[in-house]
Amino acid sequence: MLVGSFIYKPATAQQGIYDTLKVYAYIDANGDIIPMSYLPPVEVSTKLSRRAKAYWTEWTRLRKAVYVTFPYAIAASGIMNDINAKLVGVRDKKQRRRIIRSREKELKKEFADKLTQLSVYQGKVLMKLIYRQTGSNCYEIIDEYKGSFTATFYQTIAIIFGSNLKQTYDARGKDAMMEKIVIDVEKMYGYRS
Repeated sequence: MLVGSFIYKPATAQQGIYDTLKVYAYIDANGDIIPMSYLPPVEVSTKLSRRAKAYWTEWTRLRKAVYVTFPYAIAASGIMNDINAKLVGVRDKKQRRRIIRSREKELKKEFADKLTQLSVYQGKVLMKLIYRQTGSNCYEIIDEYKGSFTATFYQTIAIIFGSNLKQTYDARGKDAMMEKIVIDVEKMYGYRS
């Protein structure tokens, strides 16, 4: 690639003094000469409308929450698959409880401090992402592993904080924006759902 200048003379029958122009040119690998010019930079700016500003504020907040919580949803999905694999064929309630409790202690060591630092909004996003990864809402998961009394207790606390353990995930409806962000995160970090 070579950029230089050359004299451009149009092929006309009559040549005048103003018929010769000096222009920059780009010479490609084949030796073709392509005329080019440099334009001065242009800056275009405008103020965002309130509606656009609200949209980008919401999108940025959601994007940050997804980036923070998505690894936890992936971990929760893997852990549930592991627990379910260990519980296959186990009919004894004490044995089931022992398997669940042993895994619960490991989880508390690994995730308790990190999860308590999440905001309420990030917790809501995490619950939606867990539903997306597992196909079960958080209420159903707690009910299956800990019992209906515990699930009802946590549902009551969630309602007090303005949330709901029974919330679902609608990738084509109200959660479409979140789904786009999740797909970007999966591509960026190589997660597979």
